[in-house]
Amino acid sequence: MTVVNASGKDRLGSAQSALNVSFAEALRCVQLYFALCTKKHALLQQIFSAYKKAPKAAKQAVQRQIPILIRTIRSSPELLCIISNPPEGSENLLMQVLQILTDGTCAPPELITTVKRLYETKLKDAGVLIPILSSLTKDEVLPIFPKLVDLPLEKFQAALARILQGLLAQGSAHTGPSLTPAEVLIAIHGIDPERDGIQLKKITDACSTCFEQRAVFTQPVLAKVLNQLVEQTPLPLLFMRTVIQAIGAFPALVDFVMEILSRLVNKQIWRLPKLWVGFLKCAYQTKPHSFHVLLQLPAAQLENAFNKNPALRVPLVAHASQPNIRSSLPRSTLVVLGLVQDAQPANSAPQIPPLTDVGSSGQIATETQASESAVLS
Repeated sequence: MTVVNASGKDRLGSAQSALNVSFAEALRCVQLYFALCTKKHALLQQIFSAYKKAPKAAKQAVQRQIPILIRTIRSSPELLCIISNPPEGSENLLMQVLQILTDGTCAPPELITTVKRLYETKLKDAGVLIPILSSLTKDEVLPIFPKLVDLPLEKFQAALARILQGLLAQGSAHTGPSLTPAEVLIAIHGIDPERDGIQLKKITDACSTCFEQRAVFTQPVLAKVLNQLVEQTPLPLLFMRTVIQAIGAFPALVDFVMEILSRLVNKQIWRLPKLWVGFLKCAYQTKPHSFHVLLQLPAAQLENAFNKNPALRVPLVAHASQPNIRSSLPRSTLVVLGLVQDAQPANSAPQIPPLTDVGSSGQIATETQASESAVLS
């Protein structure tokens, strides 16, 4: 494999066409060429230019040796020039170089500026920002966060690791983002599938990724997140799913979750069909702790709860039959529970109002059972 011609001009030579070149031969040539690159950084441009059409062995040799070269030349002006305008087909090599430049260290300002400009002007792939995330501020991370969630799951996991790496590095010479674990989860819940053009599954997968890291997304963190989310108007689409995940991860949150459910009753959660289904699912999974919350429901909504989840009726009636509890319940609730007879004529029985969903636009929209299941699955 020819690397440099007689006049010293840079080229990969036969590496571009010798498809059957051996890895050992390619490695020798790459090592020689990279030795020259340490003396003349501009020679690295040819590696990026030829990378797309290089044979497999040559690419493997470059990937093997480039960490040594990049750790030597660091963010030289010549390398920054290449990063600012990478040749087509060299994206994988570019990502490897950026990973090397930022691995375990603070990215220099000139590199951060170059990568941000590349994303904003040429390479509209949020993945290119992952290596520098730990060096960005909260105000810089939040606007691009939906784009990070929209990446393939493994790339989002890498992005999350970088964000948390920056968090853990605070207090040192390194200045990482001010995005706390609680802010990460709140940012995920702030994504609107329709507005941001992101599939619901991408958002639920991002939530699940956070729950897998219990050493970071701890019980106090989740309590803080739920306490903030429950006050949002409108409630986030995935709120009840997150409540159910939280209590599954940390059963000791049950009393706190009961407080959340009580607040949802006050917010008339039944007017949001997708969240109402999740509310009832959570109430069923947390019985008998949730019985006092269910008995706070208006009679019409309690009847609707029984219709949607018949398994709730028998244990709740047994609970409500206790004298000290029964005496505190309104007659309308006792009628729904079957503990007293309805004194009204059958034709004047109160009608259960249809469940409606008030979206962020304020318009009422009927939701399907299929979409309800998608939110909770």
